[in-house]
Amino acid sequence: MTVASADPRKMTDHDIEKRIAEILIGELKLENITADVFDPALDLVDELGIDSMDLTTVALVLQDEFRISIDEDDYPSLKSIRAIKDYIRTRIAAA
Repeated sequence: MTVASADPRKMTDHDIEKRIAEILIGELKLENITADVFDPALDLVDELGIDSMDLTTVALVLQDEFRISIDEDDYPSLKSIRAIKDYIRTRIAAA
């Protein structure tokens, strides 16, 4: 079973963070970085330069991947891999 096909409710925090990093790298075509070394505390907007369109794209993929809904009003709070992981955990727990 790969991380990508795992049930998000059974994934470890590390696995969720790694999968989020993989999604970011793939969707934003980031070069010279791997999911294993992507800093989960890195500010995606201020330090990586992700704009609102990029964030929307990533949010749509995250919704499909983790089988959750992400309210557009919550996009600004998704500023790091760690913040996204915490958001996903909250949404899964609420389901």
